[in-house]
Amino acid sequence: MHPARLAAVLCALCPVLLHAPLLHAAPNEYVVMPTVEEGEKEIDFKWGIERLRHGEGSGTATSIGLGWGATSWWFTELYAKYKREPGSSNSFDAWEWENRFQLIETGRFPIDIGFLFEIERPEDRSEGYELTYGPLLQSEWGKLQGNLNLLIQRHIDVSQHFDTELHYQAQVKYRESERFEWGAQAFGSFGQWDDWARSSKQEHKVGPAIFGKFRTGAKQAIKYNAALLFGATDATARTTFRIQTEYEF
Repeated sequence: MHPARLAAVLCALCPVLLHAPLLHAAPNEYVVMPTVEEGEKEIDFKWGIERLRHGEGSGTATSIGLGWGATSWWFTELYAKYKREPGSSNSFDAWEWENRFQLIETGRFPIDIGFLFEIERPEDRSEGYELTYGPLLQSEWGKLQGNLNLLIQRHIDVSQHFDTELHYQAQVKYRESERFEWGAQAFGSFGQWDDWARSSKQEHKVGPAIFGKFRTGAKQAIKYNAALLFGATDATARTTFRIQTEYEF
């Protein structure tokens, strides 16, 4: 099936699924890219720590995944996820199956467009299944590159109520060299997708970020990106540090 047609089918199916919302975003959340390289395999490690407000302590999130560029337009990856809540020990959190679809040829238009469809099965079965889906946008202006992802998150097959929420991921970076790039990242949630929360209840965090890639062979490389993020509302963690490393082969 053509990627654009597949994305349209997924968009049409998602709203008719059972009503289901979402949880607080993990501190190791990352900006998903819209491009796909056929045949590429990767081992992906993500970690993040957040310091909460009002003396509530800190929490961490960790995930490790194995991914594969199945076609020129479809990349699929399976993650095992772990978390540590304030005052508790690290424990298994969920399985996650991520699928990225590249909808147009890279560089053909001013904006590269992709689509994300992700299914998560939490260890806590009362949370059912978490779905994340939406467009992935990327553009370039000389050495500057910008990304914006607008994502719906919802739960199905749940034993409690969750709102369906609108989240975003954004970044801009200056591509100084392949091994070192710098810029900024931002993550947040507006609350219920069709009835946004008032501004003090929304989650928004933003801060400086670094990026880079070290080639270790003809088709092998280690990529990294990290950011120090600052919460802009009382509903957001005071500070978050996140890092992602990928081994591509």
